[in-house]
Amino acid sequence: MKRRTPPTARAAREIAGGFALVPALFLIVIIGLLAAVGLRLALGQEQTVTMALQQARALAAARAGIDWGAYSALNGTCAGTTLNLTEASLAGFTVAVTCSATPYTDGSTTYQSYSIGASASYGTYGKPDYVQRVVHATFTNAT
Repeated sequence: MKRRTPPTARAAREIAGGFALVPALFLIVIIGLLAAVGLRLALGQEQTVTMALQQARALAAARAGIDWGAYSALNGTCAGTTLNLTEASLAGFTVAVTCSATPYTDGSTTYQSYSIGASASYGTYGKPDYVQRVVHATFTNAT
């Protein structure tokens, strides 16, 4: 029978070195996955903030449409129209304004009650940057 000799120090280091490879690869994979998750969360938060800003701009554009419709109605033109905004932070928004007038009598005087709607939108429906806000207002020309 052949006698087994104990491994030398060098052979023992080579065997132990192979065992260190598995935890090192595991650690690299885990760190990579954590980095990917962190990047995904950061991008998601950035998109959320961007959409919140766009929604606030859409609301401002819709309110501008209401103001325009009120001004037009009080100056004798209660009609719907489409506004293509080009200035400052509202550039690129399209606002569809509707207006309807209903006469009513208070004592011996006849007044108008105006119902104005404005729908502001940006982008193309179905795309990630699409946003829309709708605002309605009712007022009268009575003083």
